[in-house]
Amino acid sequence: MTQAPIRIGVIGAGGIGNVHIETFKQIPEAEVRAVTDAYLPLAEKRAEEHEIPVVHNSPEAMLADSEIDAVVIGVPNQFHAPLAVEALKSGKHVLLEKPMAIDSANARAILDAKMASGKTLMMAHQMRWNPIIRGIKEYIDNGSVGRIYNAKAGWCRKKGIPGWGSWFTRKDQAGGGPLIDLGVHMLDVSLYLMGSPRPVSVYGTTYAEFGPQRQGIGSWGTPNWDGYYDVEDLATAMIKMDNGATLTLDVSWAAHSTGIGEDPFLHLMGTEGGVSMLGSTGKFVTHDEEGVAETDIQPLEGESDRVLLSRHFLECVRTGREPITSGMSGYTNNRILDAIYESSRIGGEVKLIWN
Repeated sequence: MTQAPIRIGVIGAGGIGNVHIETFKQIPEAEVRAVTDAYLPLAEKRAEEHEIPVVHNSPEAMLADSEIDAVVIGVPNQFHAPLAVEALKSGKHVLLEKPMAIDSANARAILDAKMASGKTLMMAHQMRWNPIIRGIKEYIDNGSVGRIYNAKAGWCRKKGIPGWGSWFTRKDQAGGGPLIDLGVHMLDVSLYLMGSPRPVSVYGTTYAEFGPQRQGIGSWGTPNWDGYYDVEDLATAMIKMDNGATLTLDVSWAAHSTGIGEDPFLHLMGTEGGVSMLGSTGKFVTHDEEGVAETDIQPLEGESDRVLLSRHFLECVRTGREPITSGMSGYTNNRILDAIYESSRIGGEVKLIWN
């Protein structure tokens, strides 16, 4: 017997919310039933564009709707925790955009609500389903890389500060700048490919050299010239794991960087070989009798990363399986981000204690 589609409500009808709507529309096992947004005309526009039957005038109204099984939360960072906690308490499954919260205390509140509710909580880290990342994962899983002991990851934009003066550039609303915006992606996928080791210490530094001068502004987001900029525009860090492995992370929205493109990059060094990603390309490197041997890693064919992510969410809702991008993974990311910011503030190492 065919199961009824899982009924989805989307909180946040902006760019990322629209991406989720378009993605779930491709999957017969889901029905986008309702949408809401702080700017109601935008929600009404999305409903008309995508033939969504219900427009709620508030998130609270959506969470009270018994016809909704699960919600997607795609709103500014400061609202992630309040909405996710209320959604879980209301008995809804939750697909939550990154970062989990503006800090680890708020992330912990979401995790506690998830454990109390028994509902599915999944982070929308689509990079884990990226075709090249899936190709790299195959090399790791078949033993070609061996034990990964060092990793380097980053995403360094030269001129890409989003929405100057809007929530993007305000610490109390976003939690930070490129570290929490771009760095969380690279942090998450690196830890995943490294086998999810536990981070135990962090040393990091953040800089704000362009944003306060209204320089380095990109095309994403709508500027608010009456607003302000109090986040970093570059961050660098080294994270040490409980198994002795290390990860260095470099991210920027704006920087005078040469010899490096603006695509995300990742290099994993193992005892048997190494794998790397630059944008949509991948390499495997090892030693043979003739010296260093390099092989192109082919991206895995199939559905898009967003569709695969959404299918995984639906499967977890139906089966009760813990998502690959679980709430605990989001909380761990937030713990590391907080430690980088704290390390920069005090000018020294921050140790992470896990209960």
